[in-house]
Amino acid sequence: MKLVVVSAGLSVPSSTRLLADRLAAATAGRASGPVDVHVVELRDLAVEIAHNLTNGFPGRALSAAIDDVTSADGLIVVTPVFSASYSGLFKSFFDVLDKDALAGKPVLIGATGGTGRHSLVLEHALRPLFAYLRAVVVPTGVYAASEDWGAEGLAERIERASGELAVLMSALAGGPAPAAPGRAEPGSSTPTAGASGSSVPAQGSVGAREDGLRVVPFEEQLAALRR
Repeated sequence: MKLVVVSAGLSVPSSTRLLADRLAAATAGRASGPVDVHVVELRDLAVEIAHNLTNGFPGRALSAAIDDVTSADGLIVVTPVFSASYSGLFKSFFDVLDKDALAGKPVLIGATGGTGRHSLVLEHALRPLFAYLRAVVVPTGVYAASEDWGAEGLAERIERASGELAVLMSALAGGPAPAAPGRAEPGSSTPTAGASGSSVPAQGSVGAREDGLRVVPFEEQLAALRR
């Protein structure tokens, strides 16, 4: 599986890149198969992105980055917070993508900032952006303020979010889905007994309903978006 990390950090070293790397390592560790990680540093593409916005033609490096993102089985996107939102460089990169490039693609959103008061940027800026692009955004986003590094809670959020991304990537790739944090391994759930004592499949299981209609698994519905 191909995992592409998009980092919009500007400084060297960058806390944005550090968060992106930790998310990528955790996702690769939870995936059900080998993961090929590619990193797109938007700082290195700033000039080509600006030229593409004005003339409509991507340079060689930008074209390679766009191909990576388009062909990815999953994305991790991390931006620093500027003026209570994502950075202009971050938004400009996604502006030059084809409108259907991210349709049905699993995306983990992350952001970094100097204070925890900007944590809602994930919900009021990043999540709506990728919902508009018809990506499948995992439920858990990860925000890291300056005081979060080395503090309790960040590692748990990283593990939970990366587990959710790994599940979606594995499902769309057709492999066995790894267990997300707090979930039992596939096949380990116990059927529940109905009123008559008969076994009832767990919610979301594959099979036919009593009325004869087939229950379509969620991963099949996601895969259909990418056709």
